[in-house]
Amino acid sequence: MRKNLGKKMNFLPLPVLIIGTYDENGNANAMNAAWGGIYDYNQVFISMSKHKTTDNLEKTKAFTVSFATKNTLVASDYFGVVSGNKEDKIKKAGFHAVKSNFVNAPLFEEYPLTLECTVESFDDGTLIGNIVNVSVDDKYLTKDGKIDVDKMEIITFDMSSNTYRVLGEIVGNAFKDGFNLK
Repeated sequence: MRKNLGKKMNFLPLPVLIIGTYDENGNANAMNAAWGGIYDYNQVFISMSKHKTTDNLEKTKAFTVSFATKNTLVASDYFGVVSGNKEDKIKKAGFHAVKSNFVNAPLFEEYPLTLECTVESFDDGTLIGNIVNVSVDDKYLTKDGKIDVDKMEIITFDMSSNTYRVLGEIVGNAFKDGFNLK
């Protein structure tokens, strides 16, 4: 039997995205954003309200998107509960920011996978970014050069319980297993 929960947002899984930007003085900032995803083949979208990050985006027109992991959980959550207008979150978290070679935004060494993006548009709280480069720490690559998601232990936000969960096991093959019904 099914139970109706009413008009509640329960969209799963939601990646825990860390948005990296520079302010007008070149200081790195990080923001936790769970409402985002793929917009088009080489584009991402992120829904966000007014923040220090949005001010930075207007000035630099660039940002990075990193995927939070089990190992970065505490700092990643902190990046979402404290304003960059009030303290230097990067310093307090003990993270290390280096400038991207592709966009005017920081890469955080602690995150294994990062999308480097330019701003396509930012209207009514919806950021659309063009992916210019994807960088990954090589210790998270398989022998044949593919991303090893299991090693990264990427986390997702479970909005039904306000918890973080590690992305799980492989249970099938995309664009292949469905052919068993053909």
